[in-house]
Amino acid sequence: MTEVIQTRTEGGIFEVTLDRPKANAIDLATSRKMGEVFQTFRDDKSLRVCILRTAGEKFFSAGWDLKAAAAGDSVTADYGVGGFGGLQELRDLNKPVIAAVEGMCVGGGFEIALSCDLILATAASSFALPEIRAGTLADAATIKLPKRIPYHVAMDLLLTGRWMGCAEGHKWGLVNEIFDDANGLYTRAWELAKLLESGPPLVFAAIKEVAREAEAMKFQDILNKVTKMQLPTVDNLYNSEDGLEGFRAFAEKRDPVWLGR
Repeated sequence: MTEVIQTRTEGGIFEVTLDRPKANAIDLATSRKMGEVFQTFRDDKSLRVCILRTAGEKFFSAGWDLKAAAAGDSVTADYGVGGFGGLQELRDLNKPVIAAVEGMCVGGGFEIALSCDLILATAASSFALPEIRAGTLADAATIKLPKRIPYHVAMDLLLTGRWMGCAEGHKWGLVNEIFDDANGLYTRAWELAKLLESGPPLVFAAIKEVAREAEAMKFQDILNKVTKMQLPTVDNLYNSEDGLEGFRAFAEKRDPVWLGR
């Protein structure tokens, strides 16, 4: 029997595949397992970047498993570390995560993609938040989506539950790159992951923490935290070997060697 959550490691790249036919819907047990997997990625210092993908062509993920909910999984239950899908509430995840979207990205599946740093997708992929039709709240998307794309476009998706094609998602900056087929998608995802793997991990960590903190703060307040090194990742960066390596490599006209310390 195929594992619902499959992982692959190559160097510092960690690929996670959700394989739960027919629609890659997520029940409580799957969510908890995903949380454990992403927690491992966060805590393993040898891992630099994650690719999140799913199996099959039709669905990236249908989100919450409604059949499991009807059978007793409560919407208010403990989804495990990281909340639903293991990503959107995972504290201190300061490494890049790439979503490779193939197929329909719906409800909670859309919310998981929104929790990633980069979204790549096939041209046939589409996005929707149909919770409104079921009389419920797409909670994480309601918080995140208006910060990712224009407010009125986000409200249109949230209030109507309509579908958004990949081209429109790219137009609004939600989707970074579009590909004709799955082969192009996954080839590019690994190419991008290898590029990020070679980058400075302490800077990536600082970027993610600063960006995350800034969402809830005024510009001057977050800038003061950065310049006074009041954020752990920024303090770590400016007092690290890597913090000097970039300058030395530039002066010596060579490629930097990032040690992550």
